[in-house]
Parts: sequence; structure tokens; C-alpha cells
Amino acid sequence: MQIIEQHSLRDTNTFGFDVSARYFSAAQTPAEVIALLEFADQKNLPLLVLGEGSNVVLLDNLDALVLKLMISGVEVSDEDNDSVTLRIGAGENWHQLVMGCLAQGYFGLENLSLIPGSVGAAPVQNIGAYGVELKDVLCSVEAVDRRSRQRIILSSEACQFAYRDSIFKSAEKGRYIITHINLVLSKIATTNTHYGAIEKEIRALGLRVTPKTVSDAICRLRLEKLPDPAKVGNAGSFFKNPVITQVQFNELKQRFPEIVAYSDAPGAIKLAAAWLIEFCAWKGYRKGDIGVHAKQALVLVNYGAGQADELLALANSISKSVRETFGVTLEMEPTVYPDTTRVTRGVSD
Repeated sequence: MQIIEQHSLRDTNTFGFDVSARYFSAAQTPAEVIALLEFADQKNLPLLVLGEGSNVVLLDNLDALVLKLMISGVEVSDEDNDSVTLRIGAGENWHQLVMGCLAQGYFGLENLSLIPGSVGAAPVQNIGAYGVELKDVLCSVEAVDRRSRQRIILSSEACQFAYRDSIFKSAEKGRYIITHINLVLSKIATTNTHYGAIEKEIRALGLRVTPKTVSDAICRLRLEKLPDPAKVGNAGSFFKNPVITQVQFNELKQRFPEIVAYSDAPGAIKLAAAWLIEFCAWKGYRKGDIGVHAKQALVLVNYGAGQADELLALANSISKSVRETFGVTLEMEPTVYPDTTRVTRGVSD
């Protein structure tokens, strides 16, 4: 277990912001995670956990120990004729996991194809796409509790999953370091195509609807709209889709008949943030090396030499115009570091 001083994080965040960490190390086992927690205590520094850096904005150099989770492994822990339970290391790549499950005939993740990031980051956001969320297939999370330095297991219910939210992001933010997740997947090839243009895309290609063609269609749809972080710095969707009441939506629908929205919980409506942003004329906007992607208004991009403070200024301007136009508040998906209100000794994301 190597600990590196003054380590550049440019290749550890998908925006490509060139900031450094005072200390950096990778953990391949839960025991190494605990050892690095103890090292951070000895140095009286916060410890920041990063997966693939696909959902963070690194604003400045970090006076912290940055821990990159590289715990690997995918194993079958239970199985019957209809389903399989998998235990997966937090350091595994999410999309590669989805592809591997499809190849094995394990279904339920195909709508989450091509979501960037690591397995360990997935529960924090309760990642979701095209009508499916991680909580639909997750049965438990294994983690190190920073307070007790013990390994624990949290059930799906204990994770308090909500739309792009969980206990790891809200009520117990920073307390747990996820080391493994346990998923229950189906061996029966059912599909979910009711959200977005999935089925239309499949039919246009003259294909039969199967888990594999659902995954292929979603990959094509995402690649058409979302830039490759290896080519253009981005963190995918930058804003959450805001959820409002049915009464609020009815009022907006009268003023903006073309507004795009989806049913959410009873009495609640989820607005398409991309439509709101595009209506406010931000799609394709660019100033210097920071901008809004030309094909997807939800994606803010760094074209090369942009700075994080410029990106956040743009995000604030977009939020302000949406709020003034629609009376709706946009919430960022990525987490900003350093944040002195949230990164304290021994407790961070």
C-alpha cells in the first residue's frame, strides 16, 4: 500500500481539473481502507474517497488524504433457478459489470448501461436511467464505518434510497466507505422499455426487444447525446430532474404547453431539466473552455483548459435563469471539493 505526496488528480476526475492531493493512496481491501483511515488520523487530515471521479468537481488543491478504491471481484453468493445474487467489489467499473452480467444471462442492469463511474459510487447517487434505479436490484451494501472502524452491512432499506439520493449522500454523509455491493438479478429475460425512446430505437433497427438490444439501444442513445469524458471533460448529467407537485405542474403546463415531464410518486411530477435549460437558451453555450454540450443541455463540459470556478459560475447562471423563468430550483448532481462546510477531519465523501 503506497502513499504518495502531492499527487495530481487530473486523471482521477472526468472533468480533468488539474488539482493535487496532499496525500494519495489506493486501497484493494477493506483492511487497507481501515489502515488509511488511521494514517489520516495520524496526520490530522480529512480522508476523501474517490472512485473514478465521474461525479465530482475538484475546485482546488486538497489538503487531505485521497483514497482511490480499487477493491475488485465479482462473485456469485447465492443462486436459484430464477435469480442470482452477486457480491461486487467497489473498485469495479460499472459499465463493465453491466456488460459482464448480460453475457452471463443475469438481467436487471441493462437500462443502466454506459453510466460512468465505479461500483462503489453507484449507491451514493442511487444511479438511475431510463426508468430503472440501482435500488431496484440492490439488496445490501458492505462498508467500513469511519466512526467505529468496523466493517458493517447495510440493507437496502437502511440505505434510504430516493431519487439520486441515499443515506450516504444525506443523513450519514461521509460516515461510510463502501467496499462491496450485493445485487439480486434475474435469470428471466424481462425488459423495461417504457421510458424514453428505447423501444422506438430498437424497432427502428428492426430488432426484437431483449435485454441485450435494450442495452445496445441505450448505449447508442447515450453516445449520441453524451460526450466521451476521455475526449471532452464532463461528469454526465450535471443537474437533477426537479420534482414538483401536480398543482405546480398544471400551472406550468398552462404557461409552457410543450414542457416535458414524467409521472413520479403519487401527486408528484418530475420535470426534464434538460428541456428547462434548453428553453432558457443555454444549450451549446460556450465561454472560453467551459460550456454546455451542444447535444445535451444537462451536460456541462470542460473543453481543455477550463477552471472549476468557471464551471460553477456557469452552473449558477443556468440555475438562476431556470428559477426566474419557471420558478423551479435546479440541484447539482456532482459534489464539490474542497467544501469547508462538509469536509471535516475524518469525515468526507
